[in-house]
Amino acid sequence: MSKVTTKLQVTIPKAIADRFGIEPGDEIEWVVTGGGIRVIPTEAKGPERDLAWKLAMFAASVARQAERNQAWTGPVNPPDRGWTREEIYRRGRAD
Repeated sequence: MSKVTTKLQVTIPKAIADRFGIEPGDEIEWVVTGGGIRVIPTEAKGPERDLAWKLAMFAASVARQAERNQAWTGPVNPPDRGWTREEIYRRGRAD
């Protein structure tokens, strides 16, 4: 969490600055959104990711999902609920 100084300055956490490629001297834009504020680098230039990195991240996500699937102890087919998905999709239509 960052604090606002007496001069209304804010420090961007290093992890966020690294992720979005924000460096000293870069300009950022402050945008009011409803009840909050968005901080946007004027040149949204996050780190470049090569194909090998993207494929490695995808393989890691597939492996995590496989672990979750193996750990699942719930029913493979849920019990009869008294309705079908198709009935829900048709509900309220003027067919």
